[in-house]
Amino acid sequence: MAWDDEPTDLATEPLVASRIPSTHPLHQPWQLTATERERYRLMAQRSREQSRRAAAGELDRLHEVNVPALDTRDLMPREEPNGLRALSLYSGGGGLDVSFERAGFEHVASYEILEHAAETLARNRPEWEVHGGADGDVHGVKWKDWRGKVDVLHGGPPCQPFSNAGRQQGHLDPRDCWPATVKAIRAIQPIAFVAENVPALASAKFTDYVRDVIVEPLERSRPRYYMHRVLLEAKDFGVPQVRKRVAFVGFRSKKAYDAFRKPAPTHAWNDPDSDLPRTMGVREALGLAQMEEHPDRLAPTIRSGLTGPRFTTSICNSTSAAKSWAALGLWPNGVAVTREAASAFPTDTGAFRLSVADVALIQGFPPTWTWPSAVYQAVGQIGNAVPPPLGWAVAMAVTAALSAS
Repeated sequence: MAWDDEPTDLATEPLVASRIPSTHPLHQPWQLTATERERYRLMAQRSREQSRRAAAGELDRLHEVNVPALDTRDLMPREEPNGLRALSLYSGGGGLDVSFERAGFEHVASYEILEHAAETLARNRPEWEVHGGADGDVHGVKWKDWRGKVDVLHGGPPCQPFSNAGRQQGHLDPRDCWPATVKAIRAIQPIAFVAENVPALASAKFTDYVRDVIVEPLERSRPRYYMHRVLLEAKDFGVPQVRKRVAFVGFRSKKAYDAFRKPAPTHAWNDPDSDLPRTMGVREALGLAQMEEHPDRLAPTIRSGLTGPRFTTSICNSTSAAKSWAALGLWPNGVAVTREAASAFPTDTGAFRLSVADVALIQGFPPTWTWPSAVYQAVGQIGNAVPPPLGWAVAMAVTAALSAS
């Protein structure tokens, strides 16, 4: 059975509980039938055998090592220093940190509770002040110590409480860090802040939550903050992926708030009438030949999340996404550590195996940004990150608004 085959006659088949013990208290196992579970078991079994054979050099390469056509640094030109200092919360693998750095901000410090993500930041920027592990927990920081030292605070509070994959439990989810974010803003009193999340947070389901937890506390604070809420799509900034984010952008100054403009698209996807540069399809971006049977398209949204019963190197987040990856001739399961390793480990369907560097490119990270962690940790960091070109556009819009005020 091929990995993307559809199981048959499942409508009346009962669901069967997973026999794999969960290693994370917040993990919620998939609800699958016995047929579906057997399908995934066989897939994992076949993958282990292929991995063994690849390591032994028993397999022939199906693909040469790819040379990407897209250099994501071109999507976010490095600006001259703008004199503004930025503090990063929930830094993860560095999506917003990279964005603001390339937009000309001085990096003050990063706070990240996951030690392997903090290690990514420290390895890439040894000169940065990085607080990781227990020291990176935003709940234990005396934020007033940063007052007067920070111009812009940015970060992405964990999105699982509001995402479909996280079951959208909002304030009932212990990972909800918006109250801690608001507390940090009120204590530090930056002249501006950027806080991003999944688009669902801006939906009707969370209207009361946004009003009670985010908007009103900051509107009533001293100083008061005036906020914009903007919905952005990664493809509008040259990123070859379907991905939407919502950003809350706040200013202490009413003049800066009035001067702020939602970032205008820098690129256009599949629009021959646009004068903007063209967003590449994902195969073109990766430097792969086009497929005769399917036109190039954007990659599905890369799976974001590091919780689960076992370490996964898959970036596929749904059955529909699996179909899209298959139509692209790309293999989203079993991401390889390097492009060379991916080439040496062919898939049994002939699909192109992705590497960590390829996944980072699809998310918009610069090619010079490296990932020292295990593969499952690296792809988890990448999938949880803000696409840097999208973050860069927001950072540039904030700079423009502050300059106008």
